[in-house]
Parts: sequence; C-alpha cells; structure tokens
Amino acid sequence: MSPASITVNGRLHSLAGVDPHTTVLEFLRERGMIGSKEGCAEGECGACAVVVVRPDAPETSRYVPVNGCLLLVGAIAGGELLSVEGLRPRPGELHPVQRAMVEHGGSQCGYCTPGFVASLFAEYYRERSVDAPADLEAIAGNLCRCTGYRPIREVLEQISAQRPEADDRFRLRLAEASPPLAAIEQVVGEHRLVRPGSLAEALELLAAAPQAKLIAGGTDVVVEINQRFTRWPLLLSLDALAELRTIVREPDVIDIGAAVPLAQLERELAGELPLLDELWPLFSSRLIRNRATLGGNLANGSPIGDGPPVLLALDAALTLQSKAGSRSVPIAEFFLGYRKTLLAPGELISRIRVPRRRPTHAHFYKVSKRVLDDISTVAAALAIDLDQAGLVTRARLAFGGVAATPARAHAAEDALLGQAWNEATLAKIVPLAVQSFTPMTDHRGSGDYRRAMIGRLLEKFLAETRAGRRIGPQPAHAHAQVQP
Repeated sequence: MSPASITVNGRLHSLAGVDPHTTVLEFLRERGMIGSKEGCAEGECGACAVVVVRPDAPETSRYVPVNGCLLLVGAIAGGELLSVEGLRPRPGELHPVQRAMVEHGGSQCGYCTPGFVASLFAEYYRERSVDAPADLEAIAGNLCRCTGYRPIREVLEQISAQRPEADDRFRLRLAEASPPLAAIEQVVGEHRLVRPGSLAEALELLAAAPQAKLIAGGTDVVVEINQRFTRWPLLLSLDALAELRTIVREPDVIDIGAAVPLAQLERELAGELPLLDELWPLFSSRLIRNRATLGGNLANGSPIGDGPPVLLALDAALTLQSKAGSRSVPIAEFFLGYRKTLLAPGELISRIRVPRRRPTHAHFYKVSKRVLDDISTVAAALAIDLDQAGLVTRARLAFGGVAATPARAHAAEDALLGQAWNEATLAKIVPLAVQSFTPMTDHRGSGDYRRAMIGRLLEKFLAETRAGRRIGPQPAHAHAQVQP
C-alpha cells in the first residue's frame, strides 16, 4: 500500500504519525492553517468548509466543498485539498470571491467567513450556463450567526454572473485529471485506518476483521468521533472503491453504487427518479450530500434517516456482499430493529437497485423544526397507482420516525386497493396507518405528536394530488416540508 500523504494548498504533507481518527479540520489547524473554524463538529454550520479536488470526467477535475470536521484526513490521502489560506491567486491578492465578500460587507464577526468563501469558491468554478440563476443551495450548509445573509447572497449572485479569467490558475487546474485514490494504510498505536483499492480487497479485510468500522461518507460516523470521542481499532475507508461508485442504467432498474455521493446522484439522476428529486433538497445540506451516501444512510439503521422511506416507497432492493458471495434482499426486509439490520458480520451494502417505475402520485414529506438542513421528526414517502377509473391499484405508504425502524403502513396500503382516492377513503385508512406504528417520545416530538403527523401527512398527500401537484423537484420556496 502507498505511504499516506495529502496535498494541501499545493504542498505535500505526510500523514506519518497522524492518528487515523484525525479530521481534516484538526489536521489543518495543527499545522497552523487556522482559517477554517470549528463551530459545531457535526456538519451543521459549515465554518470548517474546505474544498477537495475530485475527478469529474476522465481527464478533468471539479472543486467539491465539504465539511472539514466530518472528513477523516486518511480517507482522502493521496488527494488534493484547498483551505481558505490557499485560495489567493497570488501572494497579497484577493480571490474574486474574497473581494466580493469585502465589497458587499459579507463578513461581520468573521467566524463563518472562511467556510462561506470555500463554498462560494467551488460555486465560482462550477460548470453552468451564463444565464443560470444563482444556486442558493451552494451556501445552504453555511451558517451565519450574525444573520448577514443578504450581503452574502449578493456575493453569490455576483460571482454567479462572472466567469473565471482564461489564465486563472484554479480554472486551469480543472482541465487536468485528478489521480485516482490508491490503497493506503495509516497506523498509529492501536488505531489503524485502511483504505483498500478494490472491493475484493475490502471484503477480504472485512472477513478477517468483521468488527471493522466502515466509512463511506463519514457524515454520521465522524460525529461519533468528534462528540462522543469514540475510537475504533480498525477503520475501513471505502473512498477508493470504484466498484461502489458507479451508476448503472438498466431498462427497468437504476443500479446505484452504495458509495456514490448523494450530490452526484442528485446531479446525474435528475428527472429519472422523481421521488428522489424531492428528497435531495430536504436531505441535509449540499456540503453533507457531497460526502454522504445511500449505503451509509441505510447501514446505520437509523429510524429517522430520510433515504429509507423513499427507497421503501420505490420497492428498492439491496445487494449485500461479503467474501463468501452476494445476496439480494428487498429493502422492506432489511431493517430488523432499532439500528439493527440484516447485514451479517463481514458483509456490506454494495448496490441499491431502484425500479424505474413511476407511480401515478408520489411525494416525499418531512416534518422538522427547520425547513432545511434539519433532522426529521417524521418523514414520509407516499406513492399510489390509479387505474383509468381512478381506483387505487397499488400503494406504498412508508414512514420514518414513527417506529424503531423505517417501515410501511401495510394495513392502510391493503385497505386502499380498489378504492377511489378521495376523502372518504382517506378517512378509512388514516386510523389503520396510525395504528401500524408505536412512535416514541423524545426531544424532537412526543409520541402523540408523531401519531398526529401520520394522519396530517396523508391528508396533505391527498390535498396536493387532488390539486394537481406533480411528482418531482419543487421550487425552493415550496419544499415538501411540514412545520411542527
């Protein structure tokens, strides 16, 4: 395996002696690059945002902003990283993004500014049409506690209307390929991080050490490292496994690698699976989605994950793989109990197979305290098929946050079959849906509140389908979210 090192702002840094649990944010600050800040250590504020250089097409690259607090430095060893200190075109000269922040007064206390600049920098170099509107999601994962959003939005609008100069060195870098990540091993004391270079190698390692902690995006695992100080003897990074990072289009199914970042799915599958299009804007922030994966969202077994209800509604199937072979399981059978799944020791999720079929009506809803970038209290993916007479021929009513696992309301689904989709039918199925679950009470909502939300979301689904809302992405001001 290759010796671990990383290029930061054009300079090569060895990872020798660096604990495998070290985040990019810690690594930078320990080396005097203190522009990136720690605000929350869980990916909520974006004060730690940095820019990673990743492959785009075979011979080009792209700038990807990520949360430095949720990225283990060993996971991207061999790659390139830009911190806010490395964004100056020349010594003593401001980058156009930094200059715009000054001109518009986009920095108040300044704590969040380096993270905003990193996100805006990546947006400045993103391929887009000249007349494309500013993408507000480009900075949705960056929090300004001084409420200085108006001038920062003005900065975004200004840079979105600009194009880099032909001789801009950062633009020229994107015309070059990024080397693929190779296999590496990082060992310090009793802690070890291994990043295998192939799926076969990963399964071999997992068979020998089934207790290894798998890391795909790390947006959940690294929170445990930061806030609970959890440490594992062996971390197994999946970042270099090309086999888990492909999207295969088949006639009736889209076959998704378990380690494909959500932002890539959002970009490359736009319009092909409309229910997923509704999910992405409500799935945390772009900074998180640039690292998070469907495989990780499923494997952690959380009852409040946003992905499982949608995949349940779409009848997805999972490919579980180990050294001994692979097996396919319907997602409806995957969750066994609170944070317990069908994964056996030595096994990982390698693929998610999603049928291409489009229900007559299908929408995703999320109940949370904030409209965007928040954890669900209740989530629901609701889908029905209607025949020419308007009678229900198929129903999938999938919920998260109302039981120990994400689950479907089977009794209500069965009762819908052959019925007209109207208020009278809804009145019959709501009690059945509510009785299907035993939601708990926690700081996000009481059990009674969650039960009430099951009925309210079904009512909302009927109202919106009757009003003609079509399945697919919604305008930024009309995200399918229900305020508590």
